[in-house]
Amino acid sequence: MNIADTKKQLRNDVRDEIAALHEDYIKSSNYGIFKQLTSLSEYLQAQRIMLYYSIGREPSTVAIANAALADGKIVTFPHCFPGRKMEARIVESLEQLVPAVLGIPAPPDSAPAIAPEHLDLIIVPGLIFDTSGYRLGYGGGYYDRYLSNISAFTIGITRQRLLRTEVPKEPHDVAVNCLITEENIFVQQPR
Repeated sequence: MNIADTKKQLRNDVRDEIAALHEDYIKSSNYGIFKQLTSLSEYLQAQRIMLYYSIGREPSTVAIANAALADGKIVTFPHCFPGRKMEARIVESLEQLVPAVLGIPAPPDSAPAIAPEHLDLIIVPGLIFDTSGYRLGYGGGYYDRYLSNISAFTIGITRQRLLRTEVPKEPHDVAVNCLITEENIFVQQPR
C-alpha cells in the first residue's frame, strides 16, 4: 500500500474512532485543551494569531478565539483560494465569519489580510497528531503549503485519546512546534 492509500485508510479509521468518543469526553477535553493553550507563554505573548474554525467533533477553537479577542489580540482565520492557497484574514468577532469552502466558517472577502511573516502564533488543524508534532490532515494540502515558509510558533491541538506515536509522513509534511492535549504539552521546536 502506498502512502496516499495508507493515509486514506487511516483517515477513515480515525473518523470512526472520533465518532465513537463519548460527548462528556469531548466537552472535558475541549475545556482541558483550552486551559492548556491559553496558559502557554507563547499564546500569552502572541499579539497576532491565526486559528481555524472547528467543526464537528474537532477540538473546539471557539472559546480560544473569543478569549484571544477579549485579550485584545489580532485574530485571524484562513481564507482559502483555488490552487490550495490560503491567507490569514483578520476578524473582530466570530459573527463576521461566513460559510466558505466545504461550509466551514471563514472571514469574508472584505476582511483585511495579514502576511504570514506578521503572525506570532498559528493553531493548526489535524485529524490526528503524533508525539513528534506531525499531523494527518484532512487531505486538502492547504496547511502544509502555508506552513512551509513561516516563522510563527505553531501549535497543534488534539485529544489525548487520539494521540499517536507516529503518523505517516511525506517529505513536504511540516511538524508543529508544540502539540497540546487536555493532559499534556509537547514542545518540539521552540521558536
